[in-house]
Amino acid sequence: MATLTAHAAGPALSPTNTSPIAAIVHLEHGVADGVLADFAFALRQAGRRVRGVVQQSTGGTGKEATMLVDLDQGTRFPLFQRLGAGAGSCSIDQHGVAAASVVLRGALDAAPDLVVVNRFGALEAAGEGFADEMLALMSEGIPLLTVVAEAYRFDWQHFTGGAGVELDPSREALDAWFAGLQRGSGQ
Repeated sequence: MATLTAHAAGPALSPTNTSPIAAIVHLEHGVADGVLADFAFALRQAGRRVRGVVQQSTGGTGKEATMLVDLDQGTRFPLFQRLGAGAGSCSIDQHGVAAASVVLRGALDAAPDLVVVNRFGALEAAGEGFADEMLALMSEGIPLLTVVAEAYRFDWQHFTGGAGVELDPSREALDAWFAGLQRGSGQ
């Protein structure tokens, strides 16, 4: 049985209530990214039309080794910029994020089974980053799955109007959510 986290601000997942909007909510940094990527790649391998971007390390050291990877084409976009020792500003590479947003806009026309967005974080909570693309996907009813740190959970709930399902960072929870979507759509 999948473990799902239902909160007062969002609908609980049940056989009769399977929102196409979901977030893997996590407390520990680094746990959910691998779960999301593994899930997305497994669905693609099973023949599902999954689009979007996941966060992966290129194996180097430091934040600069983290890239956004286009699930369909394999294109890599930088997520962080090198600011140098002692820098105090945000290291998110906004140019890399903007370039990767093309992947999400392209998913609008691709009729995917699922769109994966690496994260709903500080940028999206401020209406930047992938916020516009995520809203466009949700307004079209395209299933959307992302990762949300506990610190941004309230922002996520506000962003989705409470319509998003909150999932534990486990493959079982993701499988149960996606299977519920498929049952709900008659596939």
